[in-house]
Amino acid sequence: MGRVVAAAVYSAGKKVTNITLDEGSTWAAKPDHFVWIGLEEPNNEELTNLQRQFNLHELAIEDAMEKHSRPKLETFGDALFIVTYSPVRKDGKLQFIETHIFAGNGYIITARNGHSASYAYVRQRCEARPLLLEHGEDFVLYAILDFVIENYQPVGEAIHAEIDELEQHVLCSALNERDIQKLHGLRRDVLRLRRYAAPMVEISEELQRLSFPFIDKNMRPYFRDVQIHVTRQMEDLTTLADIASQTIEVGVLLEASRQSVVQRKFAAWAAILAFPTAVAGIYGMNFENMPELTWHYGYFMVLGVIAVGCTGLWASFKRSGWL
Repeated sequence: MGRVVAAAVYSAGKKVTNITLDEGSTWAAKPDHFVWIGLEEPNNEELTNLQRQFNLHELAIEDAMEKHSRPKLETFGDALFIVTYSPVRKDGKLQFIETHIFAGNGYIITARNGHSASYAYVRQRCEARPLLLEHGEDFVLYAILDFVIENYQPVGEAIHAEIDELEQHVLCSALNERDIQKLHGLRRDVLRLRRYAAPMVEISEELQRLSFPFIDKNMRPYFRDVQIHVTRQMEDLTTLADIASQTIEVGVLLEASRQSVVQRKFAAWAAILAFPTAVAGIYGMNFENMPELTWHYGYFMVLGVIAVGCTGLWASFKRSGWL
């Protein structure tokens, strides 16, 4: 069973009274009145009831029943059907809450599937601005869409903070598999945010162009404001995705550089140790004619050659930055 979050009738910018779902169409038919109904996870019976009362198109109701539609705006005669998604991030997991908006002469209905930021705040904000609420359904529609887009900002900022933290970690220490997986996950979340936000640009553009009895021309600048807001969010998300990608690339390059340094050091010490090994190997070949073996200072000469050779190699590698 769905939950009726709020259902009320408005006139002249003020709330007239709370209503039940069955009273909706009666109040919506009255001149200079409109009803605003908010539902959470409505069932098929409630959606069918609304369809019967407000003559909602069967395709719109079908989408609302099946859920998981892509963000879109569809027109059915003098009515609008809009699908939007609000992001919710909890315990590092990103989810999108689907909302269906039905708007027409005398009514605006929101059907939210899932737990997200409540539209009660939108209702309170609209009721606190009676001069704008007096416009009717179109102002409420603007307020809802603007609220949906506002929800993207804190989620994006939280992801940005995590990417910044990982970026500092990558610069200060070695990049491990867990860091790479987390960065890839954050970048994937950013791309999902962009994918769900992008259709809102087209939706807001359509609302500026469409001619509907319940959409006042004076409200078009407000829908343009939504478009600007969405565009700004898209730019921020694009930048954030680039930062995540660059952080991964920088981390990989730094890790390759660190490994290269270690490999150079190993190679340098291997070369230094190879010199005395080579000298010792020569004198271990047991040739019969090795005059220096009978020389009184032969042993000290070999030690000196080894010491000078190793020291020379060490100094050379030190100058070249290998040690």
